[in-house]
Amino acid sequence: MGKLAGRGLPSRLGAAKSRLPRSQPAQRDAVRDRDEPWRKNYKTARWQRTVKAIRKRDQMTCQQTGELLVGKYPAPNSPVVDHIIPARDLWVRGEIDRFFDHSNLQLVSKAWHDRHKQSIEKGGTH
Repeated sequence: MGKLAGRGLPSRLGAAKSRLPRSQPAQRDAVRDRDEPWRKNYKTARWQRTVKAIRKRDQMTCQQTGELLVGKYPAPNSPVVDHIIPARDLWVRGEIDRFFDHSNLQLVSKAWHDRHKQSIEKGGTH
């Protein structure tokens, strides 16, 4: 194959078309973005600057467990900027301006956020 590469001949094989349906996560994200308008804030440059500031302030350490957050997403020890008062609740209260409020944000591990924080928000105790 190496000797024939770059000879200007078009490939007789076209790009393979996916036989898989549209991914479920993409559909789920579209529905969530439509039904929960506050989520659009996560896609802004302001949110990215806020994340950077919170990571620096909290020194890449989970504020709930004390674990050093050195993992890369989706590792359990990857950093997640968490709203202490959930963003959904801020929206309901009409306090969406607090979405970016540093005093309402903390750095936590993905493992803690996905297990304990989500359980608390869903009405559990953790």
